[in-house]
Amino acid sequence: MPDPRPVLFILGLFVVALGVAMLLPMLADAATGHPDWRIFALGAGVTVFVGGALILMNRGGAVTLDVRQGCLLTTSSWVVICVFAALPFTFGELNLSFTDAFFEAMSGLTTTGSTIMVGLDAMPPGVLLWRALLQWLGGIGIIAMAVAVLPFLRGGGMQLFRMESSDRSAKILPRAGQIAASFGAAYFVLSVACAVCYWIAGMGAFDAITHAM
Repeated sequence: MPDPRPVLFILGLFVVALGVAMLLPMLADAATGHPDWRIFALGAGVTVFVGGALILMNRGGAVTLDVRQGCLLTTSSWVVICVFAALPFTFGELNLSFTDAFFEAMSGLTTTGSTIMVGLDAMPPGVLLWRALLQWLGGIGIIAMAVAVLPFLRGGGMQLFRMESSDRSAKILPRAGQIAASFGAAYFVLSVACAVCYWIAGMGAFDAITHAM
């Protein structure tokens, strides 16, 4: 059985990142006076706490991954992250069942585009921003999130890259840090450009950002 500690450590990093992302819809609801900001704040606190606990309990030593650990991390990341991403949908104003909330979170993170929600125009800004943010994070993919921590994974990091990529060639760029920077910069610039185009075409700033995501 593969050692789960490196997997849990990296999974903790992902969960903490997701919790930090919940602060954006929290601020959107707080700015408009919608009470769901408390749900996002609580969800962010719980998510960061769990992710931080995973990091603290499994830190220490070199973080390396073999093929089996890479498989385990890829599979567990999709499931665990979607569980926490579903919390605002379950406990917020929408009051979705956990099954529906998990479906909505998975749909966003996989950029499937399906939704069980109706009346999106009347929904609070926090929910709309959270849906858009999940799709934006899903667009770059968990693999790109993993690339951001590849410098800590040494050679084992490329095993994780191969789990979600059909590319069997050598490293795209010489250093993992360059790969992460290239992914992030290109994705961010394209997202901003898309939002600006929507805004120029007549959308409000909030709608332009969410549609670009």
